[in-house]
Amino acid sequence: MNRLLLTCFEPFGGERSNASASATELLPERIGNWTLVKRQLPVVFGLAGAQCLEMIRTLRPDAVLLLGQAGGRKAVTPELAARNWRWARIPDNAGRSPKGEPSVLGGEVALFATLPVETMCEAIRTGGLPAKLSCSAGYYVCNDLYYSVLFHLRGSGIRCAFLHVPDEQSMDAGQSARALELAIRAL
Repeated sequence: MNRLLLTCFEPFGGERSNASASATELLPERIGNWTLVKRQLPVVFGLAGAQCLEMIRTLRPDAVLLLGQAGGRKAVTPELAARNWRWARIPDNAGRSPKGEPSVLGGEVALFATLPVETMCEAIRTGGLPAKLSCSAGYYVCNDLYYSVLFHLRGSGIRCAFLHVPDEQSMDAGQSARALELAIRAL
């Protein structure tokens, strides 16, 4: 069995739940050839990435799948790239609102998924659920986490991608969990 580190986020922006955490809770411990190790991260610039990297050092997964909530989206969106840029439209859970600073000083402008996001997207659609490939994880903590992890995993052989799930008003947790299961089976 391969080990997959699956991260989700705590609630943010005054919400009581986070769709990524709700969906993750519904997933089994094993999917296909993957044993899932599920962990929740804080919605805090820099801290989410630091905690995830420590988890990677400790757990030594074969791959990392980062999950977040994207309010207003109607489909699960595997993210093709992360940008080396922080721009908060709302404060993070520590009250920080960076406006135009890099996630990693001296890092490239963008880094790309190392897991097959197009294949995952197609698997979700084939399974009858809405999915759309997204070219960017935005500029908030999701993107900051994604960029930091991709940057630090370069050359390690550990593959990584990020998927946004819709908020629970747009897609219930059961559907999001099913979409994630389809994506993981496609790895």
